[in-house]
Amino acid sequence: MGIPAVRGGRPSLDGRPDTDLLVDKFGRTARDLRVSITEKCSLRCTYCMPEEGLPAIPADELLSAAEIVRLVELAVRRLGVREVRFTGGEPLMRRDLEQIVAGCHAAVPDTPLAMTSNGVGLEHRARGLADAGLGRVNVSLDTVDPAGFARLTRRDRLGSVLTGIRAAHAAGLYPVKVNAVLMRETLSGAVDLLRWCLNEGCELRFIEEMPLDADHEWARTNMVTAAELLDVLGTAFTLTEAGRGDPSAPAETWLVNGGPATVGIIASVTRQFCGDCDRTRLTADGMIRSCLFSDQEYDLRSLLRAGASDDELAQLWRGAMWNKWAGHGIDAADFVPRNGRWEPSVVEVRYFAAIADAVGKSSEHLDLPESATVGDLRAALRSAYGADLDPMLKVCAYLVGEELTRDDSTPLTARVDVLPPFAGG
Repeated sequence: MGIPAVRGGRPSLDGRPDTDLLVDKFGRTARDLRVSITEKCSLRCTYCMPEEGLPAIPADELLSAAEIVRLVELAVRRLGVREVRFTGGEPLMRRDLEQIVAGCHAAVPDTPLAMTSNGVGLEHRARGLADAGLGRVNVSLDTVDPAGFARLTRRDRLGSVLTGIRAAHAAGLYPVKVNAVLMRETLSGAVDLLRWCLNEGCELRFIEEMPLDADHEWARTNMVTAAELLDVLGTAFTLTEAGRGDPSAPAETWLVNGGPATVGIIASVTRQFCGDCDRTRLTADGMIRSCLFSDQEYDLRSLLRAGASDDELAQLWRGAMWNKWAGHGIDAADFVPRNGRWEPSVVEVRYFAAIADAVGKSSEHLDLPESATVGDLRAALRSAYGADLDPMLKVCAYLVGEELTRDDSTPLTARVDVLPPFAGG
């Protein structure tokens, strides 16, 4: 994926509450760990990877199976993580995947272990992975049309994927979920894909395409929205909105033809859910990345290999999460991807009088979109301090540079003063 990384040193813990958990400045707690175990993949999906020329991470820079197990155990036992998912690249590209799963299952036997895969080769390993302790699998599948699949993935492997899904079912990896990225070229096949998943007993989730492509060709004007998809599916099925059972779950669900079957939609662009995000990410080379769109990483691997204690590793991880962004900003109308990622900027926010009392501090530094406005700042503060603060934020004035404003569209500068209404003002 086209997200360069900026390797950080020790993140600031200024203002962090005294808790072992992975909390951030906006009131979120990370409970869901995503572990990328390789950057390699057996497919070359157009929205994810270039057809060729992607450099491999040197083998000695990848986390070993033992290192992954240690960090997973640390996350669960010391940092409050409740669920672990192995991702990639493609996890099946690692020959020691079963060893990784078995080691994690032995270390944290009560923690659910899941995997996201493209399904190629899963037919040969599903049973072994289930025996090792894997509980669930999500398979990426955007179309059941063979020609369309070959165009999208640049590989003719649809048969292997479909067989892999059935093998996962047979091995007891339940539920099997299918993830499909919404694209203009596959929208007409959405009904066929949902029908196939219903027949196979899979839970289908459509995902709005995000600007993660290595070729940087994503454009808002060409993306398929959740609303558009619902119109298409509505021509063949009766859909009844069921909402989102867990606020931190990304998918909104609809009952299909009255249920119990459902279809999910992850509207990551048009209805982003950053305010409820509960994820923390570990890259294949041992970096903590707090957001899929963040280019800021913190190096756990070097600390681990230098003989760091669990306390030292946990403290770095807590600091990385404390500095997590408010959101990725893709839902903003003026969002423009730069090199496939969102560019943050640090804004110093100073509080005065009643607003300082309400937030419990006189100032702080926030990571906000480079093109953030007063409205974005208000949204970030509402997410951090709760909706009860919103009435006060609406009547506050904002000193941006030399301009005193209440206009949500005003672009932010490096420092913003938040001023409550004064008598006569």
